[in-house]
Amino acid sequence: MNLEASQGVLSHPLFPLGRLLATPGAIDLLDRTGTNATSLLHRHQCGDFGDLCASDVQANRDAILTGARILSCYRIGARQEKVWVITEADRDATTILLPSEY
Repeated sequence: MNLEASQGVLSHPLFPLGRLLATPGAIDLLDRTGTNATSLLHRHQCGDFGDLCASDVQANRDAILTGARILSCYRIGARQEKVWVITEADRDATTILLPSEY
């Protein structure tokens, strides 16, 4: 087993994203930092939940199995600003947003 798989990060999607949405603040941050939204969505969907504590990572792993909300947090750009990716419990939509926009 490779290291990524042993840490729960896979190269294939673990859950559907549904409709893809982004808030104005997130769009601005992605543009300013030259960050590709698709790469963040791929990381999120494949189990790389970014900058989360161990209990939040475990909550996400449980959520994949039970159908609860899934949250990832990534730090992007030179200032390491936080951006969240949230997939709703019903898997109807995934939103990229700033924590201040929650």
